[in-house]
Amino acid sequence: MIPTVLTVAGSDSGGGAGIQADLKTMLALGVHGMSVITAVTAQNSLGVQGAWELPVAAVRAQYRSVVDDIGVRAVKTGMLASAELVEAVAGLIAGTDAPAVVDPVGVSKHGDSLLAASALDSVRTKLLPVATVATPNLDEVAQLTGVRVESEGDMRRAAAAVLGHGPRWALIKGGHLAGDAVDLLTDGSEEHWLRAPRHDNRHTHGTGCTLASAIAAQLAKGDSVPEAAAAAKEYVTGAVAAGFALGGGIGPVDHGWRFRDGS
Repeated sequence: MIPTVLTVAGSDSGGGAGIQADLKTMLALGVHGMSVITAVTAQNSLGVQGAWELPVAAVRAQYRSVVDDIGVRAVKTGMLASAELVEAVAGLIAGTDAPAVVDPVGVSKHGDSLLAASALDSVRTKLLPVATVATPNLDEVAQLTGVRVESEGDMRRAAAAVLGHGPRWALIKGGHLAGDAVDLLTDGSEEHWLRAPRHDNRHTHGTGCTLASAIAAQLAKGDSVPEAAAAAKEYVTGAVAAGFALGGGIGPVDHGWRFRDGS
């Protein structure tokens, strides 16, 4: 049976991030992707022109429809928009016997806000405690914990601050730092530093969604968290290297890069 993975996130009409990126990633990694749409965005390579969240009842109905009939091997969350949606989704995940990868999406690649300021406390107190892995970037670490990472040496402190809110593992994404693209995965006792060369490519839209979805896909296939993170890092590194121009702004990573290079 093909492993099933559920993404709970917003729709990106430009196809580079959000639900669209999640499902492409899941297909590329050999799992069956399913979706709960939490919000609809009008979005392209230049930014987010509008966003409309769905009612909590619609999100809950989508989730129950999938989980109660098909079942899931892993859940991934992305854009949740409001405190009400964050709390509803956290409750649903808490009642689901599957690992959960939480990408605490705060802002888009272009700096557009995708999470209400009033929802930050709900992310800290409701969503992070039910996460198997939380995957914040450095801006999201600062948003959630107040810890500002200026160098690789600050990443341990950032991870400890995130773990303080309850996830079993924290993956601190250091992509915004200079030098190699380095991430820190830790559960507070063991550490895994994930390093990859930095590619000179500005077309990186969707990297965060793609990484979290790749981790969820690997967990659904039976990997441990460190194994899943390492495999996801390799996949995302290839996708970034193959990122392509689209429209007049920042293009997406290439979710199908392995099909095109024959690997």
